[in-house]
Amino acid sequence: MTALPEAFTERMSRQLGEKLPDFLRALAGRPVRGIRMNPEKPFEGMEAYTGGERIPWTETGYVLPEESTAGATVFHEAGAFYLQEPAAMLPAEVMDARPGEILLDLCAAPGGKSTQMGLKLKGEGLLVCNEPIRKRAQILSRNIERMGITNSIVTSCFPDKIPESWNGMFDGVLVDAPCSGEGMFRRDPETRKEWTAEQASGCAKRQREIMREAARLVRPGGRLVYSTCTYNPEENEEIVGWFTREFPEFRTEPFRVPGADGEKGYYLCLPHRDIGEGQFTALMRRTGTGERPRMNRPFPLPDREELRLFREQFPWLPEPDGRFGSLLVRTGQCPDLRGVPVLRAGLHLAEARGKILIPDHAAALGGRIVNDAPVTELGREDAARYLSGLSVEGDAGGWTVLRYRGLPLGWGKGSGGQIKNHYPKGLRKERILTEP
Repeated sequence: MTALPEAFTERMSRQLGEKLPDFLRALAGRPVRGIRMNPEKPFEGMEAYTGGERIPWTETGYVLPEESTAGATVFHEAGAFYLQEPAAMLPAEVMDARPGEILLDLCAAPGGKSTQMGLKLKGEGLLVCNEPIRKRAQILSRNIERMGITNSIVTSCFPDKIPESWNGMFDGVLVDAPCSGEGMFRRDPETRKEWTAEQASGCAKRQREIMREAARLVRPGGRLVYSTCTYNPEENEEIVGWFTREFPEFRTEPFRVPGADGEKGYYLCLPHRDIGEGQFTALMRRTGTGERPRMNRPFPLPDREELRLFREQFPWLPEPDGRFGSLLVRTGQCPDLRGVPVLRAGLHLAEARGKILIPDHAAALGGRIVNDAPVTELGREDAARYLSGLSVEGDAGGWTVLRYRGLPLGWGKGSGGQIKNHYPKGLRKERILTEP
């Protein structure tokens, strides 16, 4: 295994003192894998994934065996769970998202923390997931869709380009900041080669720039959660200290969740003490009270003919309230999106192709919203066939949700004893496991 950088070990010795040997032994061991179950998507056989040690700070998180193939299963593709490093589940728990709130994940890809907060909203309120890097934003959008988050906007905007109209908009803002990544040293030993003592200073400069923008987005009385996956105080405690001095309207707020006592307003997960890798989490509250700016409906309304066709063909889906390109969507209210690149606009319901409507994959994966749709249950072999892009046999007439062990997989259209496959081409898998 790649050796730890000497300068890193020396600094950790100053940080940990007599606990350094315990820390080094932990880093020499095996990384801990985690799985976070989706409470909106129960399925037959899910107990195969919930038998590991509970991750203390989240009710839906479990330690996953090292040899698990969960990520190669139909259950993963259907959004029944998210594979996530255990300590990385802490920031979203500290945010404590509640139904009806307006939240922003400022540096959101690949989407673990976003989907964790989104599920806590239970379809009420709004989650804006922003990722500056376009390719990473596409992965984020896919995970939002897969996990069935129906009240989310996915954007791709650098923090300093976020419009001023968003100022004071959010009940909570999460900044999972780019960092030197020391917390990855056990999980990905190759990162040790890239580490330098100077790297942290460069990261801290960027973190301060991001936090300056984040400060203006939190409403009075709202909260800001800052997190990194590094042990370095220059990127952790020192950023928090700098921020509360630079923005005195923010104060650190003590928090306590099972397994993590942030009595000073922050907590550092350490692999010899906590389940998982390195993760720093801080909670800050903006003082004051006041109303947030009014939100609007940034997308044009569907025309009457589109609404008539939609009601006629998909009476069991929520009605669209906007048009996003060729897509009929349901967004409710959201911030001003002028000049902001948008990848996903709420719940994508159907694509309009002239007078023909094609239901969107997101509508099938949207959890309980398809409970009243026509359903075709698949066996093991047909589930694998469907996810590979092949047609399956079935008696459905017209559009139907294909389901396996109670989990919606996507859409098909039945006729003459065959169900034509409408699983998105970019998601198809030639080989997929249908058993845990």
